Amino acid sequence: MSLYKDIIEKKEAIAVIGLGYVGLPIAESFAQKVRVIGFDTNKKKIELYKKGIDLTNEIGDDTIKNTKIEFTSDEDKLEEAKFFIIAVPTPINLDKTPDLSPVIDATKILGTKIKEGSIVVYESTVYPGVTEDICIPILEEESKLRCGNDFKVGYSPERINPGDKVHRLENIKKIVSGTDEEALEEITNIYTLIIKAGVFPVSSIKVAEAAKVVENSQRDINIAFMNELAIVFDYMGIDTNEVIEAMNTKWNALNFRPGLVGGHCIGVDPYYFIYKAENLGYHSQIIASGRKINDDMASFVADAIIKKLISTDKIVKKSKIAILGITFKENCTDIRNSKIIDIIMKLKEYGIKPIVVDPLASKEEVKKEYKIELSDFNELREMDCLVFAVAHNLFKSFSFSKIDSMYGKISPKEKILIDIKGMFSIPDLEKSNYTYWRL
Repeated sequence: MSLYKDIIEKKEAIAVIGLGYVGLPIAESFAQKVRVIGFDTNKKKIELYKKGIDLTNEIGDDTIKNTKIEFTSDEDKLEEAKFFIIAVPTPINLDKTPDLSPVIDATKILGTKIKEGSIVVYESTVYPGVTEDICIPILEEESKLRCGNDFKVGYSPERINPGDKVHRLENIKKIVSGTDEEALEEITNIYTLIIKAGVFPVSSIKVAEAAKVVENSQRDINIAFMNELAIVFDYMGIDTNEVIEAMNTKWNALNFRPGLVGGHCIGVDPYYFIYKAENLGYHSQIIASGRKINDDMASFVADAIIKKLISTDKIVKKSKIAILGITFKENCTDIRNSKIIDIIMKLKEYGIKPIVVDPLASKEEVKKEYKIELSDFNELREMDCLVFAVAHNLFKSFSFSKIDSMYGKISPKEKILIDIKGMFSIPDLEKSNYTYWRL
């Protein structure tokens, strides 16, 4: 079996299933070297890609226009490939349990298309055991082939950081695993084509699956610790960011900061670990506690906003509030699992209907996902309170004169500025004479 050789000689193709924030960059990187079929069931998304429009903003419109990816929503096109990468989302249900339906659906589609000698690699985040216990049986049932004898399977967790222009796919070390040594060798060689940082083979698929949920759970716990400190320091009247800056003067300090934890990874992956642990009879204590703290932060922020409105003698229900930013993180178009939504919902409980502005987010997508109409900057007039929720570079570039133009004709002390991400320095905020609050 030398699929690697056939791929570099373009006798065989790679197919990437799922062309979102993860799949699209992978497909583009491989397309610079070998033949790539990019498949997604979303026909509208495929048509936009064909027109040269990058919905994810991960690789850019210019790259999309010139890419060699063969975009398709036709399942039969997958029969032209022999190496498959599944990079579909793995969200959670309303009860915080794993929603494996996207990866199961992709596996069912692929199961009817693989042939002898095929290799299937999963990149979607799952708990240990999903690939071997759930996905492989589906592939075998749909294909009537046997894993190990007729086709191979591997797991290589995605580590792409949406919106990050520094830590890119090619310079992040890639964990790889396979059902046997032959599969591992082929998968290692193929990923080496695009990963400059190198690959890190592990002994089993379960180890690779565990590594992904653990690395994000670790970040979640550390952020939860900082969020708990921020809550306590708020009661004490101490600025958390100043404490962190002082703490970071020690060589072994961990530079985590408080904030809203959303998105498709850190706010989701720990629940996959918790679910699997509970199925084995163990109730997670640290990870579950961290999740609870982070999930509750939006309510804490919303309450802080209300307190500031009351402190400036405003009528809460009649206050005009603008939320700047709705994506789950800065400089990114991704709105999945955005915790800004929780702040908005909490404010609505007080009778407040905030205006929401985010030039990076798709108005259509936000309306479809959250039933929220995004506004334009020119609608930010006569505001009582500005909530800087996401640290987009555009927002950071705002001068205080521009910010001032968004408020009504009220005294500086009546102008409330909520700085969730610590975008503004305390001296600058105090110089403005605004009533402010930082997380």
